[in-house]
Amino acid sequence: MGQVTATTNLAIDAAPEAVSAALADYTTVRPQILPANYRDYRVEAGGTGAGTVVHWILQATEKRQRDVLADVTVSGDTITETDRNSTMVTTYRVTAAGTGSQVVVTTTWKGAGGIGGFFEKTFAPKGLNRMYTELLGNLQKRLAH
Repeated sequence: MGQVTATTNLAIDAAPEAVSAALADYTTVRPQILPANYRDYRVEAGGTGAGTVVHWILQATEKRQRDVLADVTVSGDTITETDRNSTMVTTYRVTAAGTGSQVVVTTTWKGAGGIGGFFEKTFAPKGLNRMYTELLGNLQKRLAH
């Protein structure tokens, strides 16, 4: 079992405070910016920032899905989603960049062993990067209004 990591980043033309607030709004903003790979999305507790508990089914491929129940914590410029159902942890780090923000999304988890683990480590990060690029692009469009 090796650690698998997927990292995506995007410059967003909005102040870091606005970007962080939007990312931490699991009630209104998140459902509107999620790609189609996220199904059955619902807020279980809280709804904004630390203390939020959120659920979704991540449809990674046609045949692979992950049932996520994430606890949200916020520390400085970082929003962290820790999945209760697996070793998956996703962080959104928002920093100032020029007149806007830089958002770095990193997801890590303990992957499978053997040949399955090789394929997971090779292909899963690419799929997640596509999803996070879409999510951040949707956030950029939302904040441009």
